[in-house]
Parts: sequence; C-alpha cells; structure tokens
Amino acid sequence: MKRQVLMSLLIGAAAGMLAGLTGVGGGVFLVPLMVGLLAMAQHQAHGTSLAVMFPIALVGAITYAIYGHILGSIEWEIILGLALGGIVGVVIGAVLMVRMPARHLKWIFGLFLMAVGSFMIINT
Repeated sequence: MKRQVLMSLLIGAAAGMLAGLTGVGGGVFLVPLMVGLLAMAQHQAHGTSLAVMFPIALVGAITYAIYGHILGSIEWEIILGLALGGIVGVVIGAVLMVRMPARHLKWIFGLFLMAVGSFMIINT
C-alpha cells in the first residue's frame, strides 16, 4: 500500500507540473500513468482523474494569480462560457464513459491523444 501512495504522489506531482506548465487538463497525464503504473482499471482511472482536476486547477490558478498574471490576461466572459459548457459536457462525457466497455474507452482516449498531439504539431 505504501508503494501505491508514493506512486500516487509522484504521478500527481508530474501531472500537476505538466498541467501547470502546459495548461492542459490533468487527465491527459493522469489516466495513462494511473493505468500503467498503478494498475488501475480504465474506468477507475478516468473517474479518479475527474475527481482530482478541480484541486489541481484551483491551485494552478491561485499560483498564476500570485505571479500577477490573472487579472490582466484572463478573459472572464470566456471563462464563464467555458465553465458552463464544460459542466454540461462533463456530465454527458461521464455518463457515456461509465456505459462504455474499457476496451472502447482506451481506444477513444488513445485516438483523442493522437488527434490533440497532431493538432498541436500542425498548428505551431
């Protein structure tokens, strides 16, 4: 059990650092690491990722604000739209996720990562 706690701390630190550095949702980093290193089931990893995103994002936003970047560089109307749309989307996504076989979920998640990576490379 102690090994899992230590691995969880290291995975969380890596995901938090990468999310803070890149602005990407922690799930992109957390899910593969939890499945691969903690041997979590696919659905369990997705659910756990959803549960830890809020505290990670909150601390990241607070840190961003401490360094003086929040008031001048954030579009609050866009944040509201993204948050409201995200709330609706996460409910739909979570309902779909729990109804999907783990194999299909892994494929969809992998294809999503490849599509996002390709998009980022093409648009640089």
